[in-house]
Amino acid sequence: MLMLYDYLPSQNAWKIRVLLGLLGIAYETRMVSIFEGESHTEAFLKLNPSGAVPVLRLDDGEAIAESNAILTYLAEGTPYLPSGRFARAKAMQWLFFEQYHVEPVIGSLRYWTLTGRLERNQALVPGKREAGLRALGALERSLQDTQFLVGNALTIADVAVYAYSHRAEDCGFSLADYPALDGWMDRVLEAIGPGYPVHPYSIDPHSRG
Repeated sequence: MLMLYDYLPSQNAWKIRVLLGLLGIAYETRMVSIFEGESHTEAFLKLNPSGAVPVLRLDDGEAIAESNAILTYLAEGTPYLPSGRFARAKAMQWLFFEQYHVEPVIGSLRYWTLTGRLERNQALVPGKREAGLRALGALERSLQDTQFLVGNALTIADVAVYAYSHRAEDCGFSLADYPALDGWMDRVLEAIGPGYPVHPYSIDPHSRG
C-alpha cells in the first residue's frame, strides 16, 4: 500500500491528501515531526534528500518527493491531468508557477506569521509581500474568463495553486481585492468537497519557538 509521509499543517502535504481522496486511493500515513528533526534523520533523507514533506513511498519501496511531482504521478491517466499536449503543458505551467510564485512567497509568509517567526525574518517580508501581490494579481487576470486554471474542470493545477493561495489572508493579504480569484476558490472548494480540513500549526506543540 502507498505510504504518505505527512505533516498535517503543511499545505504541500494537504494537496496530496486531497488528490488521494478524490481518486479514492487507499494509503497509509506516517506522520513526520518536522520541528523535532524527524525529516532530517538518516532514514528520512534516504526518501527525500532535501528533508521535506510530503513524500510518497510506492508499493515497490521507491519514493517520490516534491508535492507537485507526487500530484503528477498520482494523476497520470485520470481527468485531473489533461492528456492533450497543450492542456497538459498548461497544467504544468501552473504547477511551476505555484512552486515559484505562490508557495515560496505566501507559504513562507504564512509559516512565519503562524509560528511566531515573522520578526526574525523581517528583512525579507517587504519583498515577499510584493511578490505575493504580483502572484495574486497574475491569478486574478488569468481567471477572468475561465472556470478553472486549465479549462472548465478541476485539475491538479487547481489543487496545487489553491493549497497556499486560499490561505493568503492568514498572512495579511485581502482576497476581497481579487473577485475572479475568490470565485475560483469557491469553485475549487465545491469540486473537492469539505473533507479536507486545513490544520493550524498550533496543533503541533513544537511549532513555536
